[in-house]
This record gives sequence, structure tokens and C-alpha cells, in this order.
Amino acid sequence: MRIGLLTDGGYPYATGDSRLWCDRLVRGLERHEFDLYALSRSAQQEDHGWIELPPQVQRVRTAPLWAPEDDGHTYGRRERRRFLGHFKHLATAVCVDGGGDGFVDFAEGLYGLAELAREHGGLYAALRSELAVRVLESACRAPGARRTLHAATVPDYLAFADELERALRPLSLDWYGDDSLGAVDLCHAASGGSAALPGLLAKRFFGVPLLVTEYGVQLRAHYLAAGDGRVSPPVRALLAAFQGRLAAEVYTQASVITPGNSHARRWQEKCGADRAKLRTVYPGMAAERFAAVGDGNDSGEPHTLVWVGRIEPAKDLIALLHAFAEVRKAEPQARLRLFGAPVQGPEAVTYLEHCKALAAQLFPDEAADAHAVGDNPVSFEEIGGPEAPELADAYASGGVVVLSSVVEGFPISLVEAMFCGRATVSTDVGAVVEVIGGTGLVVPPRNPRALADACVALLRDQERRDRLGAAARARALELFTIEQNLTAFRGIYLELISHSPVRRYAVDEHGEPLPFSYPAEAYVEASRPAAGAGDSWARAPRWADGSDRRPAPPSLIGLAAAAGMAAATHEAPAAAAAKEART
Repeated sequence: MRIGLLTDGGYPYATGDSRLWCDRLVRGLERHEFDLYALSRSAQQEDHGWIELPPQVQRVRTAPLWAPEDDGHTYGRRERRRFLGHFKHLATAVCVDGGGDGFVDFAEGLYGLAELAREHGGLYAALRSELAVRVLESACRAPGARRTLHAATVPDYLAFADELERALRPLSLDWYGDDSLGAVDLCHAASGGSAALPGLLAKRFFGVPLLVTEYGVQLRAHYLAAGDGRVSPPVRALLAAFQGRLAAEVYTQASVITPGNSHARRWQEKCGADRAKLRTVYPGMAAERFAAVGDGNDSGEPHTLVWVGRIEPAKDLIALLHAFAEVRKAEPQARLRLFGAPVQGPEAVTYLEHCKALAAQLFPDEAADAHAVGDNPVSFEEIGGPEAPELADAYASGGVVVLSSVVEGFPISLVEAMFCGRATVSTDVGAVVEVIGGTGLVVPPRNPRALADACVALLRDQERRDRLGAAARARALELFTIEQNLTAFRGIYLELISHSPVRRYAVDEHGEPLPFSYPAEAYVEASRPAAGAGDSWARAPRWADGSDRRPAPPSLIGLAAAAGMAAATHEAPAAAAAKEART
């Protein structure tokens, strides 16, 4: 089948989210064809280029969300009237508090703007126009509007209009034709939010079923990012309301939703997702790269704690350092090795320097005697350096792996430690408890004392470490491998196509159905020709009347009967004339 894979800020770019699991998905399902529709997030991301794509990727379409995309079109009186009506519905849905008619208004406004953009373009200028600002002001001041919006000012309206235009930019793309998203059998969005917008329109215009996968809930990520104080409270409330309405519409229209863990599943249910549509599919990870460590007999340095991850405030290394100070009081020989990727951005650099300063303060360099060089029990190391040239080497260097995060989605580093057969101590955040499943110790976040006690308990008990490590590896191999991920999506693809097939006709140059164009073998699944092979039946234009109802392909018997009736109709006058001549 032909899959339209929709991404936002990730695959096929070399940087960004979702690139790894999307690449594994495409490479693993080699019998399917993939068309990629990717939104980029920055010029830097585009400058880094794409990763190498496998041959089953047939087409790649990209569009930037970071650069203005003014098509130069302006609306006449009739188009302005249409825009005004649709935008009023959208603005009312965003500003009103609660559900009910708000969901209907949002859908009506969203799809109305999409149809207007498809027919006439011009959405960029319209969303940034004075007319749009007036509509926003009226909606914010209307009865029933959210209380926070009553204090909104003109700069707030302008700021929200700018963010809204960027979020709705996928509506103006040229991806919605019979030869693009209209030609796929299934749309698979790698996240919610803007990535799923093209999938919504493909279903609206062509009836293509939509599958949405979220390993990190887009709405939750937006809420966390919106709390940084960069925008005013009214703008923050408007953005949160828009993202909430969009998430609800995506979950409503999706045929199947696949959260990556129960933590993401709970968020989706709170945002209106139907439980009957939810199928948990854990991310697939490459277990073979950790096989040498996991299958080996070396259980690591028994007095060493290991932390692996991105160095950022959410990982709460400050609490980990304070916890290690308590560990050193109980186990003076203990060491803490922190392995991270090269830091990027000023915030990460500042946080790393702060952590190093705290480590130097808590643990002054120690020396065995007056002539020896002092050594700090805490080390900050980069993955790929001399001590850990490979990621597996970092986990192999210690007996216990620690995760101290205060915010976490799916804990990838924890799964990697499980593949390596290491005992773990983790904070109870995100999907940690679901992932660890009783094969490691879990403590409350922001509690250095509890973290230290758990670490000391494992450092003092080699047999317990080995037992937990073996159980953790067995659990990871059962639940978190690439094979189980591919098997799950292969089954979901086939299920969606069987329940919601996109019907296509084989037609002639005039758009009329071709009788007898389907060979009898086409109705036998095992012998059906591969997509793209033979005649145009696999890629024929569809009846695109804008509705979701499609007539089924005519059966061979029906076509034969129709052809026979047509022949009889043409032969009847000739037979009558011959009879009259004989008379």
C-alpha cells in the first residue's frame, strides 16, 4: 500500500524529533511505499539536510513553518466575506470557554479556511490583516469568552494572529491534489498538532483514513513551552485554547491513535480521544547495539553510579548531585559518572557550568596522600569520548544506572540501561513506572534523600543488582524492540485499509469508467499486482467530490451486464429496421 507519512520538525531531516523511529518504520516495512510530507522548524534544520532515505520512499514534499509564505494573493469582496465567516467560527471556538458548540465552530472554521485556501490561496495575508484582528478583538470581548482574554490588547491580538498563521500554514500548501495526498491509501501522522493537519484535509477532501502516533503528546509539550513567560497571559490562553481544539479535532477524525505509553494515553483521553481508538504501541529501539553488554558477564564497576542523557534542567542533575553527597557518606568509595551528548544552546551550556560548579563545591578534589593528585568522584563526560566511544560503553561502566528527571515522556535512557542488563534507580515521572515494571527501584522526584537511599541499597547488594538487571533486560527485549513496533504498525495498516479502503476507479481520458479494466485476479488479494505495476488501476484518479462516501468499484458481473445492455441498446434499432425491410 501507499502511505503518506506526515512529520513536523523531524524525519527526513538529520535533526529533530521522530526521525529515528520514522526511519526504522520506513525501512522495516519495505513492502509498502512511502510518500513523505515534512514540515521543517528552522533554517538550521534545513541546512543540516536529510538522512539517507531507503528506496521505498517514493516522494518527499517539504514546507517551512519558520519562514513567511505569502503567495501574493489578496481577496476580493466575495472571498473576504467567506474568510470573515469562517474565521469568526474559528475565533469564537478558541475564545469561548468550555466544549459544546465550540468544537463544531472550530471544525467549521478550520475546514472552511482550508477550502478557501485551496481554491484561492491568500490565507497568509488574510490571517495577518486588520479584519482578522478586529474579529479576534470582538471574540475576546464577547459574552462567554475566557476571563483571561478580557485583558487582551492590540499587541496581544497581533502576536496571536502571527502564531495562528504559522500553525495554520499547512492549510495553504499544494499537497491536496489527486497526485499527492489524494493518491495515498493511508495518512500516518508522526505527531499531533501541525503535522496532523494535512491528514485532516486528506480525509476531508479524499476520504483517506488517518492514523496518529504520539510518543510525546504535542499538547502537553505546548503547555510546558508556553509557561516560559515569553508571551503575555492572554496570548498564552489563546494559544492553549487553539492547540486544545486542534488536538480534539485530530483525535475525533483519526481512525486509530497510537500513544507510545500509558502516560501519553491519559493525556489523549483528557483531550477527548475515544478509548476505542487508542492502541498503545511502544517505541521500537535497536537492542542489538547493547547485546554485547547485556549478554556479557561484566556487571560493571560495583561502586559506580551512571547517568546518561541530555544535560538540561528537566533532568534535575542538581538533585542527583545532592543525592550523591548522601551516597558518599554511606559509601565513601562510590563514584558518579555523568555521560551526555555535546551541549547545544546557551541555556544548556549555563546549566552544565552550574552543575560542574556545584560538583566542585560538594566534592573537593581528594588525594590519597600529600604527593598524589586530587581526584573528584564526579566526572562529566561526553559520549564518543575516550572513556565511552559508544553509548553501550557508558552503561557498561557502572553497576547502577540513575535517572533523576522531574519531567520525562518515554524514558529512552532507561530502556537502554535495561537492554544492557543494568539495575536502575529512577524518579516516578512520565512513563517510568510503566517501562520499568518492577525491575528497578522508583522514588519520588525532587527527593535527594530517597534517591540516595535507593542507590545505596543497590550498591551494597550485588546479587540484587544482578537479579534486577536480568529481569530488566528480559522485559526490554519483550516490549521495546524494533520488531514488536513494526509488527504492531503492520497490523494496524492492514486493519485500517480493510475497514476504510479508499475506492478508486480506472477511467479513460475523459474521466469515464473503463469496463473490464480490472482483471479477475485483482479481486484475489494474494495475486493482486503491486502498486505501480501494470496499468493505471493502482494509481487511477478517484471520484473527488469532497464527501467521504465513495462508490465501490463495479464488479466484473456488473460491468458485463452494463456492457451487454449497452450492446443490446445499440443493436435494437438495426434489428427493427431489418425486420421492417423484410416485411
